[in-house]
Amino acid sequence: MVLAGCSASSDDTSAEGGLDNGDQQDLTIAVFNGWDEGMAASELWKAILEEKGYSVELEYADVAPVYQGLSDDDYDVVLDTWLPITHADYIAEYGDEMVDLGAWNEEAKLTIAVNEDAPIDSLDELADNADLFDNRLVGIEPGSGLNRVTEEVVIPGYGLEDMDYLTSSTPAMLAELTAATEAGENIAVTLWSPHWAYDAFPIKNLEDPEGALGDVEGIHSFGGKSFESNFPTLAGWLMNFEMDSELLYSLENVMFNADEDIEDYSPIVEQWISENQEWVDSLTS
Repeated sequence: MVLAGCSASSDDTSAEGGLDNGDQQDLTIAVFNGWDEGMAASELWKAILEEKGYSVELEYADVAPVYQGLSDDDYDVVLDTWLPITHADYIAEYGDEMVDLGAWNEEAKLTIAVNEDAPIDSLDELADNADLFDNRLVGIEPGSGLNRVTEEVVIPGYGLEDMDYLTSSTPAMLAELTAATEAGENIAVTLWSPHWAYDAFPIKNLEDPEGALGDVEGIHSFGGKSFESNFPTLAGWLMNFEMDSELLYSLENVMFNADEDIEDYSPIVEQWISENQEWVDSLTS
C-alpha cells in the first residue's frame, strides 16, 4: 500500500529539486503493517510535511524488511521502533547503518489483554484456565517483535505451550476481539499500549509477575544511513518530536475506531490537525 503525496509548491522548492530548508523534497516513510500508533504518527507527519512542500510516500511493510530497507536507504525513516526490548534484535543487526532520532513517546508497553470480566487477572493463571478461553491465544503478525517475545518468552515462561497460539495480522486479531466482545465470550490477545483498543473494548491487561513482556518502552524514530545528510531540518524536528499517549489516542480513535473501512486518512488527519493546530505548529517551529 503506497499513499503518494502531492507535489511541492514552487515557493518551497529550489532549482535542484530540494527544499529551501536544505532537505530533499522526496521522502519515504516506512510503516509497519498493523501497528496503529506508527500509522497514526506517519499520517500526521505526512500531512504536516506536505504542507511544507515535501512529497511524501508511506510504504507499508513488515518489520524485518523495513530495517533492511533503512540500512540500504530504500526507506528514509520509520517512526515506530520500540526500545529497549521489542525491536532490539533488529537494532543489533542494522543499527550501525541507521540513526536513532530519539523517543517521541515513553509510555509503550507490550501486553496480553483479556475481556475485563474474565475470571483471571494474571498470566500465571492462564494455563490452568485455558479452557475458559477456548484454549486460544490470539496474536498479530508473525514477523512482529511482540510475536517474538510471546513465542520465545511469554509462552514458555508461563507454561502456555498447550494453548493454540494464532498469528495472522493485527486486523484479524481485532476482528476476533470484536466478535468475542459482541458474543460476551472470554478472549486472550496479544496487544500493546498505546492502542485505541483500550478505548474501544472492555478489556484489561493480565499482570505479568515474571516480567516476560518487559518494562515500559520508548517509541523511537529511526532514519536510514543517509537521513541526516538528506534531511537535516526534518531530522531536527523529529529529534524534538514528543506526543503523549492521550494525544495519540485521540488521533488513533478518529482514524481507526470507525464502523466503515477508510482508505484515505488525509481528510480525517487534516481535521484533527485543525483541532490541535497550536501543538502541531510547535512540531516544526
